[in-house]
Amino acid sequence: MKIARVVSSNSHIDYVARVIDALDAASPPLSEDFGFAQFVKLPLEDETEIVGVIYDSMLVNPEYSNFGPRLSPKPELGSFSPDYLNEQGFLIGILLLGAIDEQKKITHGVPRRVVPAGQEVYKIEAEETKKFHTDANDCLQIHYYSQIVAHAGLFAAPLLESIIEELSLDCSNSDKQRLGVLKQTLAWQRTLGGMRL
Repeated sequence: MKIARVVSSNSHIDYVARVIDALDAASPPLSEDFGFAQFVKLPLEDETEIVGVIYDSMLVNPEYSNFGPRLSPKPELGSFSPDYLNEQGFLIGILLLGAIDEQKKITHGVPRRVVPAGQEVYKIEAEETKKFHTDANDCLQIHYYSQIVAHAGLFAAPLLESIIEELSLDCSNSDKQRLGVLKQTLAWQRTLGGMRL
């Protein structure tokens, strides 16, 4: 399901996308389709797919500072001013985590490709998420861990905890134990980080 289009970037792996709305599509995505820790893919023209995760969001409301008088009420603006557009919307921050090449080889880490402006962003379902996190030996992998810690700022720990929770829903017992240890380590680091002066 298409949920957004890339509008800008903050770095090579940190992109900003605008969520599509009723002006862009007949059935725009629901709020749960672009929530925190939702995995997404950005399919490029050569069948490579860049995989990322939503880690931030921002509301866009240009009307907030528009305190001038209106000549007509808002519902009538569509009739009297057909060029009037509702410019309110959502921006989402997407942190790139890896890629799936044209041979379906999965790599975690910084993708080599630059994502162009206007690139469409699609929601990844649970089965695709599991496939992205499974290596050739059918073991769970999260090789982008340090990438999230380095680039997600204050959202790094909650993002990793959300990812761990999602991955724990459908994995082997040994992988569940590994994820449990990782979650405890995160909680410990948060506690120690909070104690610093």
